[in-house]
Formats: sequence, structure tokens, C-alpha cells
Amino acid sequence: MASISKNNTQEEVSPSSSVNWKERILLPTLLAGAAGGGAGLISKHRKVHGLANICTTYATNFAIVTACYCGAREFVRVSRTGKPDDLWNSAIGGFGSGAVLGRLQGGQLGAVRYSVMFAVVGTTVDYATTRAKPVLRSYYDSIVNKRDDWLKLPEWSPIKVLDEEALAAKRAREEELYRSVHNLKKES
Repeated sequence: MASISKNNTQEEVSPSSSVNWKERILLPTLLAGAAGGGAGLISKHRKVHGLANICTTYATNFAIVTACYCGAREFVRVSRTGKPDDLWNSAIGGFGSGAVLGRLQGGQLGAVRYSVMFAVVGTTVDYATTRAKPVLRSYYDSIVNKRDDWLKLPEWSPIKVLDEEALAAKRAREEELYRSVHNLKKES
């Protein structure tokens, strides 16, 4: 029993363990599937194959490609004991996953084309997300932390934001109204 807890502690501390695999593999795969479904909605093949079939096909293909790329990137990261934001992991993982998927799709020439394409596109997307994350995080924090400041109602609006004193007066009026209505029901 002590060895199990000891191993769990070592896994949590170890930099090579994939603790946030949901964030780095599952979430991009689901987002790619949704993007693939959206691409299927505007595809020129939707009239021939049917909207549901083409959306499903695009969503499945986008999700499979993304899952292979993200899985290969994480495998390289764990093998190299690198950091999650290291772009070499993206390039090597993209090259490997592109080679495998390209070989399945188009032979040796397909493997070369797909490996270069996956390495370039995957590394570019990873670079863009590492640059965009701090900006999006600060924007999100500014909205969440300043709930009162992000939406200001105009002065002429009938909706008023009440302070503590006004809320207490409103509650007193509501309680008095409730008592008077409740007393009327007892008299009936």
C-alpha cells in the first residue's frame, strides 16, 4: 500500500508524466471535430453526399488527424523529457504523425508531403496558441474579475443596480407586502 502511494506521488512530481493530457490531447481533438463539422456545413460536396454524411466525415477526419498529431507531439515530449511549449516537440511530432498518416493515404510520396505539411502546420498552430494564450487569459480575467465594470447601464435605463441600503429597503417592502397578502388569505 505504501509503494502505491509512493508511486503516485512520484508520477505527480515527474515532469515527464502527462498530467494535463485532457488539455493537450482531448480538448484540441474535440475542437477539431467541431471545426470539421463546420467545414462540412460549407463543403461543396454536401449536396452530393448529404449534409449529415459530409459533416460527420469531415468531423471524424479532423478529429483523427488532430488526435494523431497531438498524441505524437506528447509522445515526443515525454520521450525527450521536454516542456509542453517546446516547438521541437511539435515539429518532430508533426513530422512523425504526418509520415504515418501520409503513408496510409498516399504511399511514399504522400508520407513525405504529409510529414512536411504536418510539421509546418502543427508547429505554426502551436506557436500561435502559445502567443495567444496569455492575451486570451488576461482578457478572460479582465471580464471575470470586473463583473460590475464590464456592463454599465445608461442613466435612463429602468433597470437600476441597488446598493446595500436600497436592497435592505426593497426587502422590507417585499416582506411587508407578503405579510399583508398572507393576512388577507387568512381572513378569507
